[in-house]
Amino acid sequence: MKITAAVVRERSGPFIIDAIELQDPRPDELLVRVVASGMCQTDLHGRDGYYGTPFPAVFGHEGAGVVEAVGSAVRTFAPGDHVIMSIPWCGHCPNCQQQRMSYCFEAWDLKMRGTRADGSTLMRTADAPVYSAFFQQSSFATHAIANERFAIKVRSDAPLDVLGPFACSVQTGAGAVLNSMQPRTGDSFALFGAGAVGLSGLLAAKVAGCDPIIVVDIHERRLALARELGATHTINHSGREGIVAAVRKITGGGVHWSLETSAVPSVFREAVEVLLPGGTCVLVGSARPGIDVALDMSFLQNGRMVRGVIQGDSQPDSFIPKLVDLMLDGRLPVKRMMTFYDLADIDRAAADAARGTAIKPVLRMPA
Repeated sequence: MKITAAVVRERSGPFIIDAIELQDPRPDELLVRVVASGMCQTDLHGRDGYYGTPFPAVFGHEGAGVVEAVGSAVRTFAPGDHVIMSIPWCGHCPNCQQQRMSYCFEAWDLKMRGTRADGSTLMRTADAPVYSAFFQQSSFATHAIANERFAIKVRSDAPLDVLGPFACSVQTGAGAVLNSMQPRTGDSFALFGAGAVGLSGLLAAKVAGCDPIIVVDIHERRLALARELGATHTINHSGREGIVAAVRKITGGGVHWSLETSAVPSVFREAVEVLLPGGTCVLVGSARPGIDVALDMSFLQNGRMVRGVIQGDSQPDSFIPKLVDLMLDGRLPVKRMMTFYDLADIDRAAADAARGTAIKPVLRMPA
């Protein structure tokens, strides 16, 4: 079928809105009419060639929409179902067998190669394939193909244009707190980086009853929003030294939990150094290979822990619906960090994200 998609034809090239051909779903796949898709830094890194995804390509990995057709073997979805297209996982590696889908051994290829696992593409122009299985969805398009295993059915009363980011940034930040940390009421919490992932972590820390909640960032607008969303203290990092001392002064010694989203080595070290004895720093910021950080070994020996987390340690089919429930109950107001754009304005959305003026761009698809 003919669809409209934002195609990147070369590394760091513009998004070009074009009509291309989408394959019919296979027996285990769904055809999804995309209502909206979040834009994540990962999409922009894909555009810029960081992951080796071939071009021409369609990116997007935070898609939400309505099922229009299902393959012959699909049993858990039907046309009309509302879905979020979440992270891909192979289903047979040791981690997948233990329900640790975030750490699937084949995740990199499934996310970044631009093809199904068997090497086939989902989209094409008249004369060439378009690499279009980014995170097994490529949701910067009016329609997408999703494998039944990677789709999450959601309640029909939830606004689909807000739900796309739950596939990645929301479940990553919220899951890092609710799944990985599991803080107790009254535990102290510090967030470094108030982007979409970080603010999702902040909202989850508030749900968990953390106090105080300290947010560190370089953008005053983001810090103001963090205060509105529940931060008890904010610190502007721009040109400032003594961040660790400032956090320790607020808390009387340090925090039980810290969440680091920037992947800047010096900031990561600060996120570790604000920990109390026995505290834990969770790293979700995505650093490129070869980025090192130095940590004081004797400081860590006092029971402090550092761990990396992908996709919030989530089992998406159970965790994402819980997050949607929290949103509809008013306890996870993620829409506050979203800015909405038409698909035709995708380059403006990308520029706003790069400038930091849009925390979480969301692209609405044409009808």
